Amino acid sequence: MKQQKARIFAIGDVHGALIALQQLIARIAPLPQDRLIFLGDYVDGWSQSAAVIDYLMELDQQYDCVFMKGNHDAWCEEWLNGHTPDSIWVYQGGHVTLDSYANVSEERKSVHRGFFNRMRNFYEDEDGRLFVHAGFTSLRGPHAERAASNFCWDRTLWELALATSPRLRKTSILYPKRLLLYKEIFIGHTPTINYGSEMPMKGCNVWNVDTGAAFKGKISALEVQTKKVIQSDYVYELYPGEKGRNP
Repeated sequence: MKQQKARIFAIGDVHGALIALQQLIARIAPLPQDRLIFLGDYVDGWSQSAAVIDYLMELDQQYDCVFMKGNHDAWCEEWLNGHTPDSIWVYQGGHVTLDSYANVSEERKSVHRGFFNRMRNFYEDEDGRLFVHAGFTSLRGPHAERAASNFCWDRTLWELALATSPRLRKTSILYPKRLLLYKEIFIGHTPTINYGSEMPMKGCNVWNVDTGAAFKGKISALEVQTKKVIQSDYVYELYPGEKGRNP
């Protein structure tokens, strides 16, 4: 029997929503040969951040998984490495993550710390695609990026992709050089609900898969080859009585 071709899924921001993430994975129904590429921001917002990390490590044992590091993950990693919690992180949802670790043993925290330390800043696949949490600024690509923080913080790549006219030809001297470096780029970080969309959005060759799970949206998975979208339910409906990162 001929083996089914491996699918690749880019999975957007999770923000502590274990119930929604498990629901999404069940709807994907991944096969052992499929690749799950997580775009970062696994923690902060809903109440199960520590449990989300446990679940991601379980998935990593079952499937071909790749994990990007988001800005919220970088904050959490810093704390797990022994630093005082960043005050901005605490305000931006970190307080809920700290609560989720209240009954986690030091031994288990050490395991989590190793997982955070292994997360990638970016991932390039064999077909000329880039996966990164936020973006990069170097015209020579992420390998030449001087500020590693741009991988989990930059929004200019997404803004550039949205602002570039689809009528502008790639051969034009005006076409953004960053967008010519890859066949496609997949990001999270900036919720599409900020632009009135509950679905992943595309600007030029950049796909944004953060559909606002931390707020009033869902967790999304985009099948890279077909562009089929699979989503969880609205996350806030799965966590009644919680605020997520909503004011």
